[in-house]
Amino acid sequence: MATTTRRKKRSPPPIFGIAKTPTGISGLDEITEGGLPTGRPTLVCGAAGCGKTMLAAEFLVRGATVYGEPGVFMMFEESADELAVNMRSLGFDLDALQRQKKLALDFVRVERSEIEETGEYDLEGLFIRLGYAIDSIKAKRVVLDTIEALFAGVPNHAILRSELRRLFRWLKDRGVTAIITAERGESALTRYGLEEYVADCVILLDHRIAEQVSTRRLRVVKYRGSEHGTNEYPFLIGRTGLSVLPITSLSLNHQASRERVSIGIAGLDDMLGGRGIFRGSSLLVSGAPGTGKSSIAASFVDAACARGEKAVLFAYEESESQLLRNMESIGLNLRRWVGRGLLRIESTRPTLQGLEQHLVHMYELVRAFGPTVVAVDPISNLTSQGDDTGLKITLMRLLDFLKTQGITALFTSLTADVANTPVATSEVGVSSLMDSWLLLANVAVNGERTRTLQVLKSRGMPHSTQVREFVFSDHGVDLVDVYLFGDQVLTGTARIAHEAQVLAANDLRGRDHARRLRDLANRRKALDAQIEALNVDAQERAGEVQFEIERERLEAQGVQDRTRSIAARRGAGTGTRSKNTASRKG
Repeated sequence: MATTTRRKKRSPPPIFGIAKTPTGISGLDEITEGGLPTGRPTLVCGAAGCGKTMLAAEFLVRGATVYGEPGVFMMFEESADELAVNMRSLGFDLDALQRQKKLALDFVRVERSEIEETGEYDLEGLFIRLGYAIDSIKAKRVVLDTIEALFAGVPNHAILRSELRRLFRWLKDRGVTAIITAERGESALTRYGLEEYVADCVILLDHRIAEQVSTRRLRVVKYRGSEHGTNEYPFLIGRTGLSVLPITSLSLNHQASRERVSIGIAGLDDMLGGRGIFRGSSLLVSGAPGTGKSSIAASFVDAACARGEKAVLFAYEESESQLLRNMESIGLNLRRWVGRGLLRIESTRPTLQGLEQHLVHMYELVRAFGPTVVAVDPISNLTSQGDDTGLKITLMRLLDFLKTQGITALFTSLTADVANTPVATSEVGVSSLMDSWLLLANVAVNGERTRTLQVLKSRGMPHSTQVREFVFSDHGVDLVDVYLFGDQVLTGTARIAHEAQVLAANDLRGRDHARRLRDLANRRKALDAQIEALNVDAQERAGEVQFEIERERLEAQGVQDRTRSIAARRGAGTGTRSKNTASRKG
């Protein structure tokens, strides 16, 4: 029976590319550069258990709850009640969305054993049923799950291919953005090998086991009229839905802060220009076992909490209780920050889940807790293989995520404790991604090991190139000032012994200086005494000379006075005789 269906006029694509409908699935919109093609069907294919139904259902739920686009879910394998129960595990309440007329669920039961071929096979009945569901809630999104069940009773492949084309054309004519799920074929992407050619967008899901670890992968096989990521991307089905993990951000456009934050170790901040590292940057602390990596990570989060900021510490070697106890031995009371809600310690075994699961768990925790500082101790424990390329990719994704969130991150990495081994050979290949890199080492000198620290690189800031010794005390981690002896840097007991020798030599030198000063003082006293005696003698001689001079002056004065007296007497006598003579003449 021919049925007339109402066709919706399709809007022309935009000038600079086709219109896209966001899926709302984390990471998928980033890979497809905006979402699925609007008004066109998208084929999602894969083997059993790879997550086709979950992806399609989340596409509808996100559209109804986030973007205000109602959707129709037509299923051919499980009932609406079964689907609603399964989706509750992701936190999606399909029953509530149905009551709100945001979602329509329609189960079409197709049993091949009950199908009897009596005439020409067509999908007119399906089109009527699907069209009614679309019109009832004004749906913008449609999901058909799965297409193989719909054609289970069609042995004629020519009819099947014709009806497949009609189905895809009908969806395009209705202008709905559709997802059609299909099972993986043996020699093609799908069982019939036609769906991938008539669909405008094809997404392949894969579920594989590697090294006893389960991993799901997603790949956009084709996307007509749009650029898209062509790599395989891990994706996970978590408590909040699907998460697709692209290798890196599509563009490095995160903002770089000029603010500096303390690492929590005053001497280390001094080595980094005196102000610590940039906020939102990444710091790698690598070293052999026992060099103090975990203590530096603990100091890092402790300093952040002391500033009133939230911090997350991912610990893969110690439980939370053990970590709190061990840090108290060096004066770091992290327990108080946990009690105040400023610090979250996440302790798990690395073998608990795969790299992608670890990464998604980090994403979810960071988004929920909202920290400004994140420490991961150590990243090398996330994999049992030293040359695991997946670890570098995972850390690259994590770094991109933290940088876009403006979070300052510290990562510790375990290196081989082998002498004369190049640093880079024992790294996990992420040192080039880090903004700053600290290397810790155990130096064996005079029968003991001492801890040393050096800054290998620190982008955008002046930093020290010296090798510093650092020690643990009751007040945390502290750096010891550089101790040079000739062209060598002394550490540990060698430094202590040389300091003792220097102190002893300084003491002897000080005593010798004191002896010399005393001898000089004694000589000065003797000279002063001699000078005093000479002064006294000189004064005595001066007195005698003065006495002689005075006596001689007095004697000369007496002689002069007597001479004058005699002269005076003689003058007086001569005048009398003259007077008498004159009397006689008269």
